[in-house]
Amino acid sequence: MDDLLNNYLEYLSVERGLAKNTIDAYKRDLISFIAFLRAKKAININSVSTTTIISYLLQMQKSGKASSSISRACAAIKSFFQFLFKESIIEEDPTENIDTPKLKHRLPKVLTVQEVEKLLSQPNMTNPLGIRDRSILELMYATGIRVSELTSLHIDDVNLEAGFLRCTGKGSKERIIPVADITLDCLKLYISGARKELLSGKESKILFVNRQGAAISRQGVWKIIRKYSKKAGISKKITPHTLRHSFATHLLEHGADLRAVQEMLGHADISTTQIYTHLTRSKIKEIYDNTHPRA
Repeated sequence: MDDLLNNYLEYLSVERGLAKNTIDAYKRDLISFIAFLRAKKAININSVSTTTIISYLLQMQKSGKASSSISRACAAIKSFFQFLFKESIIEEDPTENIDTPKLKHRLPKVLTVQEVEKLLSQPNMTNPLGIRDRSILELMYATGIRVSELTSLHIDDVNLEAGFLRCTGKGSKERIIPVADITLDCLKLYISGARKELLSGKESKILFVNRQGAAISRQGVWKIIRKYSKKAGISKKITPHTLRHSFATHLLEHGADLRAVQEMLGHADISTTQIYTHLTRSKIKEIYDNTHPRA
């Protein structure tokens, strides 16, 4: 079974081009499932039945696993057996009639435009770290990029003249995102002065660097956001993803096309982007309830 698992993980990486974090999550789920099979003496993969898989999912439920964990494990198991069936390693797919548990979409928390403006105004623009921090916050809100995408940006990924950002997202897929003029002005200030000061003569392709001139880490970005949200007096819990959610929601609230937002966010499936339409509908309902005389 270990060989089958390794072959499947290689397939996810090479043929499907999934991100390392996604592959690692599938691997963890399948290692747990294989351990369950071994405990049940199910050594041969062909002996695994629909009942076996349902028993495993029920065991997860009884042990208090979260619905999201059970849903993810089910998706991993289904994908694994679909691969084995496609490769003719098994004669029948035992997951064919198993549905992945549907989860209620939790609406992401977003900032108001006023809260974003307040957050962005906090860094001290008279020193290199303040200019860097403002550039990071501006770029995350202006483009909606993930924190992992931000920390891996190279200086050549930003075209200051044309006003766009080249970003490599999940599954090594590249996308081009427009950048607002106010953000470009901030980036120009950072690249021409503050970044050089932080590098102290060192050479680096990385766009955003720390005090030592090395690439800023994801934890570093988290700390920056936490620091300035506290300074701005914003009571909401803000993470790097909050700026991404706010970017998408504010675009849709102002009439942006859903497909365009999907492209900028780098979502493979438009249904992932559609969650933000729920937020805009909620906003419309709130406005209606607060303003219509008969609401």
